[in-house]
Amino acid sequence: MSTDSPKKEHMMQNLDTGLAPVAVLGLGLMGRALAEAFLRAGHPTTVWNRTAAKAEPLVAQGAKLAGSPADAAAAAPLVIVCVADHDAVRELLDSLGDVLDGRVLVNLTSGTSLTARETAERVERKGGAYLDGAILAAPQGIGADAAILYSGPRSAFDPHEPTLRVLGAGTTYLGDDHALSSLYDVAVLGLMWGILNGFLQGAALLGAAGVKATAFTPVATTGIATVADWVAGYAQQIDDGTYPAPDATIGTHLTAMEHLVHESESLGVSTEFPRLVKALAERAVADGRGGDGYAAMIEQFRTPAAGARA
Repeated sequence: MSTDSPKKEHMMQNLDTGLAPVAVLGLGLMGRALAEAFLRAGHPTTVWNRTAAKAEPLVAQGAKLAGSPADAAAAAPLVIVCVADHDAVRELLDSLGDVLDGRVLVNLTSGTSLTARETAERVERKGGAYLDGAILAAPQGIGADAAILYSGPRSAFDPHEPTLRVLGAGTTYLGDDHALSSLYDVAVLGLMWGILNGFLQGAALLGAAGVKATAFTPVATTGIATVADWVAGYAQQIDDGTYPAPDATIGTHLTAMEHLVHESESLGVSTEFPRLVKALAERAVADGRGGDGYAAMIEQFRTPAAGARA
């Protein structure tokens, strides 16, 4: 390991490639993939991890191993954090002292809008600029087609956009509000679980009749694609606040939901998921939305049920 100071190493690396230096704090599966993408693109990369041995493959690829988080952050104007959770993020920030002054910290640790705002305040108190990020991809997608969302001051994003685009072709800036990337992240997670739970319910139903899940897959994939085509139109209705029903009303959907509940009961399959869906539609009908299109269900998601707890 070099005995040069982080500042001197930073200068030497920058002369080597002419590309902006970057520091990566946290070398789990995702953090390692981030650092590898920067190295492949030729960016001088300084890394740190609580367990230093995890950095050895990266050092073999040309990364510089820092002895502390502060040393790593001091080596680059752009500091990437990707650790287990926001408790670990807070611990890292507490160890950095004033080294963030004049630097941009990008936090790619999953969290909530509340933790994004709290972290932004901590970074800004230390003199740094903060970008909150959300990775909508597996480690294998980093450096290729990964979708990565960023939110925070544009003045912090724009100078580093070329460097950040190294991590994924789906790099997207959402706006000045630090909370937006985390909000998008959890919204997409809800979408994912909704689709997967629907698939699993269907696979359980067909499995009760001896049909393999692999046989259901082509039909399920077609159905998912059909529903995906409806999303843009529904989104416009939600933004407009009007819910026409050119195909089927919520009342019609409710009848079909009852079929799903009864079919599940008769085959001995769990009815928990279809009953939840049906209960939401029943609330909408009770609120006078039975003749509206399905997009009017947004009103049920905007208002928690009476007695519901977080």
